[in-house]
Amino acid sequence: MKVVVHTDGGSRGNPGPAAAGFVICDADGKLLRAKAIFLGETTNNVAEYTALVKALESARDLGATDLTVYTDSELMVRQLKGAYKVKSDLIRPLFKEVNELRSGFESCIVQHVMREKNKEADRLVNKALDAGRDIEEGPGDARREPSRATQDASRFPLSASPQEPIRIGVLISGGGRTMLNIQECIRRGELNARIAVVVSSLSTVAGVERACNAGLPVKVVRKKDYPDIDAFSARLEEELTAASVDLVVQGGWLCLWKIPPRYENRVMNIHPALLPSFGGQGMWGHHVHEAVLAAGCKVSGCTAHFCTNEYDRGPIIVQRTCPVQDDDTADTLAERVFEQECLAYPQAIRLFAEGRLRVEGNRVRIV
Repeated sequence: MKVVVHTDGGSRGNPGPAAAGFVICDADGKLLRAKAIFLGETTNNVAEYTALVKALESARDLGATDLTVYTDSELMVRQLKGAYKVKSDLIRPLFKEVNELRSGFESCIVQHVMREKNKEADRLVNKALDAGRDIEEGPGDARREPSRATQDASRFPLSASPQEPIRIGVLISGGGRTMLNIQECIRRGELNARIAVVVSSLSTVAGVERACNAGLPVKVVRKKDYPDIDAFSARLEEELTAASVDLVVQGGWLCLWKIPPRYENRVMNIHPALLPSFGGQGMWGHHVHEAVLAAGCKVSGCTAHFCTNEYDRGPIIVQRTCPVQDDDTADTLAERVFEQECLAYPQAIRLFAEGRLRVEGNRVRIV
């Protein structure tokens, strides 16, 4: 019997309350079993592996012989393929158990898909986390959509389904004005989104207090606490993954980090100038506006763009302009540009949430 399996695991905090979930369907898409197991407190990676173990055990009990398994844990898939080593003492026994279970099937392929192709398993995990107990659903219980994970992922938008709010992770290094603007747009119903986590690179900035006052979950990940950019970037990824983030939004974020493959074209930034002019290392805040004034520009503005691992070089999504006045200072120009940022950034996020962005080389096409 051939089956299609979707697995997911997640923790709210890393470690934190965690759950593992799976959905098993036959080759025609008929639901055979859907279950989430509440794990108590553990890490996100343990939850991901536990979900796969439980799914394989259940598929075996159902009499499955050929499995195609989809998971949004790219790390787990790469470890199972031997591309990455398993370094965690917590994961090694689970890794071994997965491989032993896989060997009992005639065929067992484990593939990575993006989170929006794994919504049912993700929903079950969150349902178990909310309830604090195991969840099991039958064919009449699950609010399933037709499975599309077996189709070519390149045919789909770079976003979550427009029917469900996308989960945003906001990175800040300062006052958090951009974060508050996004939260206000969400409150007014202008963005189909929710801020799942705010990560600050500094512990004492005003943005941390503002996020807490707004009731948003806040994590502090300071670059100076890590030996190198790889360790710093890995910690950021852990926090974002633990919050099941669909889109990362940099709002006054001043730290370069290595964007992992799972977040390619899923990290946005807003730059207070019209890129590619006045961008690059050191060009942030008032440095940008002072450079615009020194160049004698008559027009400035802002650029919302996808991020790469180079400063201000990612594909441009939205740009808005504003005039530069003869008597402008860096402060007055900054305020005028920020007014445009408050329009451009929500527009870019909205387009992402609606699935209307396609990245083609270094260009973004809006469909």
